[in-house]
Amino acid sequence: MRWGRAAAVAGAAALGAGAAALIAGRAVSEFSVRTGGDAPADAGGLRVHTAGDGKVELTRSVETLRPGRYALEWDTPFGPARTVIGPVLGTTPQTVVRRLVNPDGSTPSDGSAPPAGTPVRMTPRVYAGDPHSALGLPYNEVEVRGELGPMPAWHLPGARGVCVVAVHGIGADREQVLPLLPLFHRLKLPVLAVTLRNDEGAPPSPDGLAHAGDTEWRDVEAAVQLVLDGTADSVLLYGWSTGATAVLQTFDRSPWRDRVRGIVLDSPVLDWRDTARRQATRRGVPGSLAALGVRAAEGRAGVDTAAIDRIALGAEIDVPLLLLHSPDDTVAPIDPVRRLAANTEEWVLFREFPWAEHEALWNADPKGYDEILRRYLTPLL
Repeated sequence: MRWGRAAAVAGAAALGAGAAALIAGRAVSEFSVRTGGDAPADAGGLRVHTAGDGKVELTRSVETLRPGRYALEWDTPFGPARTVIGPVLGTTPQTVVRRLVNPDGSTPSDGSAPPAGTPVRMTPRVYAGDPHSALGLPYNEVEVRGELGPMPAWHLPGARGVCVVAVHGIGADREQVLPLLPLFHRLKLPVLAVTLRNDEGAPPSPDGLAHAGDTEWRDVEAAVQLVLDGTADSVLLYGWSTGATAVLQTFDRSPWRDRVRGIVLDSPVLDWRDTARRQATRRGVPGSLAALGVRAAEGRAGVDTAAIDRIALGAEIDVPLLLLHSPDDTVAPIDPVRRLAANTEEWVLFREFPWAEHEALWNADPKGYDEILRRYLTPLL
């Protein structure tokens, strides 16, 4: 549901609080608990103004001004096309000029950009495909046997006894782990990049809804059991956004928690209500109705927000924790993350990435992200 219909929701206020809550709750549910969730929207109205000499000039916006490395995607008569952009080279009041680069940041010899006037989408998906097609890394397609049925996963071999279990975030998929695979490969770490219920190729949940990790954690637990039944003796849980929420729930509830070597949380959603409310207001829902809608959506999905709130305090965390977040995240607020860092001071390594959007911390500073991750991982190996 797109919020060109926000006026209809606002009009529900005239029907009384109960009807308004019902209508707003259904609307908010479409992007707060519906399958796939709601990742940050692509920048609207972006066009290429000029392109050439290894550069591309884009419509100026908050997104195109962000530091780091991103992909541009556009449609052609032959199908979708994409290229990667790097540093900002200059700006005008209307445009931003960025360098064309390879996914690894090197300058391409024949970097192509869409012709002037082409509408484009800006995305953090710098790498696309699978580990071999995107990075030349060997991997196997495997299945995790979850309680709802088999779920596809990528398994990348490694010589270490600890395996990274990578859990993608809201609106994303297994490709989210691709930028980190070169570092894991250098460190000889095996990786299992999982899917969750409701993902493409995985079984649906009975209600077709996402539950902010409240049920998805059992899919993560099944993935942990798979690697422990194999060659791994311990796991590193790595989650983005609501995948990070599922990781925390797994650590809190799973009988395998004593086999968890460490936890990495990237852009974690620690306050589900605030995140859902932000999504609603970003799409034009008035504040009072957004609050009603969040409560209705919470009831619709049956999310145990009290459990999420308790786990987010970190009282049970007793393994090394890497926390990565942005003060400029428009989806998940940073205050609960700072509180978690304060509550786990004995265990935590915390890094903020200013100017980065939700689930795009690596994009904002690839070298800095890789370095903090390397520093965290090295003592665990």
